[in-house]
Amino acid sequence: MLIKTKAIVLSALKYQEKSLIVKCFTESDGLKSYFVHNAFSSSKTASRKIAYFQPLTILEIEASHKNKGTLETFKEIRLSSPFATVAADISKSTIALFLSELLHHSIREEEKNPDLFAFLETALLWLDHHDEVANFHLVTLLQMTKFLGFYPANRQDGENYFDMVEGFFTELPGMNALDASETELVSRLLPLRFENGQGIFSASERRRLLKILIDYYALHLEGFRRPKSLEVLQQIFV
Repeated sequence: MLIKTKAIVLSALKYQEKSLIVKCFTESDGLKSYFVHNAFSSSKTASRKIAYFQPLTILEIEASHKNKGTLETFKEIRLSSPFATVAADISKSTIALFLSELLHHSIREEEKNPDLFAFLETALLWLDHHDEVANFHLVTLLQMTKFLGFYPANRQDGENYFDMVEGFFTELPGMNALDASETELVSRLLPLRFENGQGIFSASERRRLLKILIDYYALHLEGFRRPKSLEVLQQIFV
């Protein structure tokens, strides 16, 4: 079946000498893996192919989807929204690498999630066009849980502990609950959006929140693996 869709690149793995296996989160079909023949050569066409497959690049593709659990193939590829700053900015490129890894382990092969795709596309374009991005990854991780099915419930007065397993705030501490200070950090993060609060947390608070969010994902997503780029991200936002 020939499909035209937008796609966000999650990973590109070199195969043998000249080819690539590229994983994308597509708007039409969720996670898909593609075989790219002769991606590595001296030709200008090959150079363009490599540029297309950087982490979180947004593409418009025409592809052959056999839907048999095997690698699919691209027919046509073009950049949907070329990034102006992400590749050149160390903070933004590190965020992109981290998020691509996290998405790789959060999205299931069979999932079609157009709402998540729309959110990610909007978020990535925001990242590319703004300079203050210290809390971007935290807001993104929390907002993504809306689309993955485990967004925290609203906090009520007197609820000073956040239960990580149940996903709600509670008045009494429990085995799976954060302490009061960590719960307060989560509570402060909940109302934030990209356009506000980029300076609301200190570096140490951001590190604590990132650990909380990664632990939260690990509790709610079977088979979730912590991104290898996590340490690099923590070093960037000190």
